[in-house]
Amino acid sequence: MDKKNALKVEKLTKIYSGKSQKEVVALNNLNLEVKEGEIFGLLGPNGAGKTTFLNILAGTVIKNSGSVNVWGYDLDKNPRQVRSSIGIVPQEVNLDAFFSPKKLLELQAGLYGIPKEDRITDTILKLVSLENQANAYARSLSGGMKRRLLIGKAMVHRPPILVLDEPTAGVDVELRQNLWNNVKKLNQQGVTIILTTHLMYEAEEMCEKIAIINKGNLVTLDTTKNLLDRIKTKKITFKVKKTNNINKNELNDLKLTYKSDNEISVSYERKKHQIDEIINKIKNAGMEIKDISTEEGNLEDVFIDLTKS
Repeated sequence: MDKKNALKVEKLTKIYSGKSQKEVVALNNLNLEVKEGEIFGLLGPNGAGKTTFLNILAGTVIKNSGSVNVWGYDLDKNPRQVRSSIGIVPQEVNLDAFFSPKKLLELQAGLYGIPKEDRITDTILKLVSLENQANAYARSLSGGMKRRLLIGKAMVHRPPILVLDEPTAGVDVELRQNLWNNVKKLNQQGVTIILTTHLMYEAEEMCEKIAIINKGNLVTLDTTKNLLDRIKTKKITFKVKKTNNINKNELNDLKLTYKSDNEISVSYERKKHQIDEIINKIKNAGMEIKDISTEEGNLEDVFIDLTKS
């Protein structure tokens, strides 16, 4: 069964024109689809257009052209339904220091006009692991708790889509892990997640599908697995008793780096070479291998590759 689109964007264009008359194309004919139930990553260097894109979804920036459809609603025809189908978690922490998490969520629900009996404040506090801090002042919460409270705030109207803008910026490793687990938990309960990040390992850890945008253009949109499969080169490092030179003619486009008298690194194209063949070359050159370690490429390599051209 085909999953329905949570978000569909066609030919989305945004051009900022300043007084100096120099136009800046923030988004150029952007096309992308996010399916229901996905964790979708939107990646790009600073200034790529990610924030402009989110601001258009949030209704704070007006697009020049193109169409945006959220959960079956067209942004131009049903702006209110679009806004109620999406919860946006901002990058900066903007909480009133003198309210408790419970009070803040109740207030937010009030702003959305949700009647008291339909509010799910306690459920949300549990979901973002803040039930024990429900009545503490927001100013007494740690950075990670505040971040989770922002996620809770974006969920009071039960949107089917949650957008997280750089959710772990300035968050330490342990809290990051905690936040990821919370987000995955929400996703398992059926919430579609769109995540912008500039941390490659975050996208690799979290997202099933990834769109990379650069200078307002969509560079690629693919599954995380396919993107990782695109990495051509791998690296293998040998610790040996003593390094010897290998005859250049035998290298067959392998790249060697002698790191010390006991260490040698070989970079090779995955499709062209097998590890056994490289090990044999090292042995045939009279080197005694003590240890072998391989380095897989990561999303960072794909990203650099795709955004540099």
